[in-house]
Amino acid sequence: MRALLYLLASLVPGLAAVAIGVAAFATPFAAALAVPAVPLVAWFERWRLGSPPVRHRWRELGLGLASLLVLWWIDLVMIAFAVGGPIVLIISPAVQEDLGPAIVASVAGVVLVPVGIAVLLLWGRARMTMARELLEPHRLEEVVASRARLVDAFDVERRRIERDLHDGAQQRLVALSMRLGLAKLDLPPGSPAAQQVASAHEEARQALVELRELIRGVHPQVLTDRGLAAAIGEVASRSPIPVEVETVLERLPEPVETAAYYVVSEALANVARHSGASRAWISASRASGALVVEIGDDGAGGADPAKGSGLTGLADRLAVVGGRLSLSSPAGGPTTMRVEIPCE
Repeated sequence: MRALLYLLASLVPGLAAVAIGVAAFATPFAAALAVPAVPLVAWFERWRLGSPPVRHRWRELGLGLASLLVLWWIDLVMIAFAVGGPIVLIISPAVQEDLGPAIVASVAGVVLVPVGIAVLLLWGRARMTMARELLEPHRLEEVVASRARLVDAFDVERRRIERDLHDGAQQRLVALSMRLGLAKLDLPPGSPAAQQVASAHEEARQALVELRELIRGVHPQVLTDRGLAAAIGEVASRSPIPVEVETVLERLPEPVETAAYYVVSEALANVARHSGASRAWISASRASGALVVEIGDDGAGGADPAKGSGLTGLADRLAVVGGRLSLSSPAGGPTTMRVEIPCE
């Protein structure tokens, strides 16, 4: 019903267009009435859509001009065919003397009623969607900005966790490990107590190693201090699969470096877990105002973003900084991932 009322409201710009056209026949100067009519029709379009004031005035004026010249009569023609056509067929027995064809036409009109309603609803919704997208493009901008704010907030929180782990839990584990080491020296070698303390000392040492790995994964300090090239080299050195690294990079904006690092880190983790590769390679350089990173391996291939959320998550993270991800992974390999992130 809302779509039908929306289309019926096109009578208003239609009447304005007809009035201007009739007046233009009387005097050429009447065509100047279109100048104030366009913003009025534009306001009417926004009002009947229930849209708030637009940020870009030219979008509203463009819709008003299109409505005044073209859209109003398309709306009314759609109503005439979708509603008037079946009605004319239905009342055929009342206006025709030959009842046989008239009854057939009447039945056809009844059958066409739901079809006409469906067509009218589809056109009305499409018309409203078109107008809304023209008047309210900022909705998409707000969604993108909101996603960027969420990612920024996540990065801030991650760094806070890294700082708390580094300054709190890690320091306590270091102190505990030192005390256990000293306690082990004070106990008789080979005694049960010495063995228990030695075991606890080893557990504390392993916990410290794991905590350091966790802190490095949260946000590597080398990325902050020395940049993306050094961070890629460090994550490649920790990979269980040999990785060849070729980087020609200077320091880049922090969001770009952070996004690229986590893509590389996640890609190498996937290579180690799923590819069955014997080697991998990474190249990173800046070309035509964009950071280009390629990660490849000689594994079995067959990687499919539809089978898991990992690649989709990487693509979403890149989208926040305007980047894009492409993947080539035929069955049998090799697999190559290409990442492009604008830097300017």
